[in-house]
Amino acid sequence: MSTAVRRSPALLLALLAAAPLALAVGCAAPGELRDHGAADAVARPPARIPLWPGQATAPPPDLAAGRTPEPAPQPVPDVTVPGQDVTAVDVRTLLTKDPGVSQDERRALEPCTGCEVRNAEYRDLTGDGRPELLVVVGLADTDVLHVYTAAADRLLPVLRVQLLKRFGAETLGTELWLYEPTTIRSRTIRRYGWDGARLVLTDQKVEGTGPTPEPEPTPTIGPGERPSSLRPGGGASPAPMPSLPVVRRPDGSDPGSGAGTPTAMPTPVPKAPQPGQPRPIVPTVAPTAQPPTAQPPARPETTP
Repeated sequence: MSTAVRRSPALLLALLAAAPLALAVGCAAPGELRDHGAADAVARPPARIPLWPGQATAPPPDLAAGRTPEPAPQPVPDVTVPGQDVTAVDVRTLLTKDPGVSQDERRALEPCTGCEVRNAEYRDLTGDGRPELLVVVGLADTDVLHVYTAAADRLLPVLRVQLLKRFGAETLGTELWLYEPTTIRSRTIRRYGWDGARLVLTDQKVEGTGPTPEPEPTPTIGPGERPSSLRPGGGASPAPMPSLPVVRRPDGSDPGSGAGTPTAMPTPVPKAPQPGQPRPIVPTVAPTAQPPTAQPPARPETTP
């Protein structure tokens, strides 16, 4: 017994020394891989399944088929680009020198109501590794987008397009995408790409931005009714008026056909039965209420 008592402090110290080692072994160090169990199954995205696959469909329209050849872009006069660095070009000076800028856009360079010149953006739209210069001139009711590219030490205008106010724009690789709010439920998407000389329209489509309202139900037309489109005012058919009995005077004339005050409708008098005809039965109308019954006067009480 004394030996076990003497050994218990040594055993306790050994357990305390082994506890940090056990904790270190049980917890993984930061950055190490841990097993969190089986991963969730990845759902495969839905695939497009065509309807009527054997039916021939019309090919998409070829936008380049109806495009007339355009002359090559000419450099903007009196504007140079040292080292082909378009970020060093003064935008307002460029718009003033460019012959393709309209007079309305030139007036926007000065302070005016609803006018603005947005800060220039720089994106590579030709694929040569150098950015192009994009600038928007905002007018009172429209916006104009200009795109310039550097050729040697000159600037070439490669795109000018007029857009609706509050349009959106973005680039996808070397493609330029423009979004116009056509209606409250749709927008027009235009995609431009580089053809070696300028940015040209490569695709255009209208995309819905909200649910299409369902058509109103067609009203049911009953027999003898006319469609609302054929009636004056196009409203609903009025309810038929009930037919009223014709009231005539004792002389047989119609009070509504002549002048004068119409007479009241006479009370019909039952005719005497003819010989050989049964006597008409006159319905007896029961009184709606019984008359009050007279009570005898109360006698005065006599005191014995």
